[in-house]
Amino acid sequence: MDKEEKTLEAKIEALLFIHGEPMSIKKLADTIKVDEKKIENALKNFGENLNSAERGLYLLLHDEKVQLSTSPDLSSLLEKLTKEELDTKLTPASLETLSIIAYLGPCTRALIEHIRGVNSSFILRSLMVRGLVERKSDPKRLNAYVYQPTFDFLNHVGISSQNDLPKYEEYKSVVESFFEENGQANNDN
Repeated sequence: MDKEEKTLEAKIEALLFIHGEPMSIKKLADTIKVDEKKIENALKNFGENLNSAERGLYLLLHDEKVQLSTSPDLSSLLEKLTKEELDTKLTPASLETLSIIAYLGPCTRALIEHIRGVNSSFILRSLMVRGLVERKSDPKRLNAYVYQPTFDFLNHVGISSQNDLPKYEEYKSVVESFFEENGQANNDN
């Protein structure tokens, strides 16, 4: 394998890692600015290397989409960790993410990460597993998702809608003002 092929595989790996969700081969090709056939070949090589080795990650290919996942061989280890996390209280980072979704939801992962300043894939997954947040297709953008609080969350905090959250309108207007002042459109709502 030459240096160009290794570099392409590294770029694919980085994009899939940071994206955290299934990504189309076309989007990978457009993002990296190479031909889809090159992406397909690089994915084949990357997948063979990753899936055949004793590695913690696994490459999933399905319906022209690809995603990094954890190795099926490590499912019992990961199940143990997940159960331990569900038995513990929410971390400050989880509470922060949940608050953003509660007050701004439905909102995209990009907006959540923009506000928090860090990748939030794992926390979002944890909140979904706990049944506090749900992910739905974004009606405004293809291949994108929005996150919103679940009925279980609303029930748990004793309210019937997001509008019943403490100071909901005040915080919502602060966020909208922030976007207006910074020349950004909050397209999530």
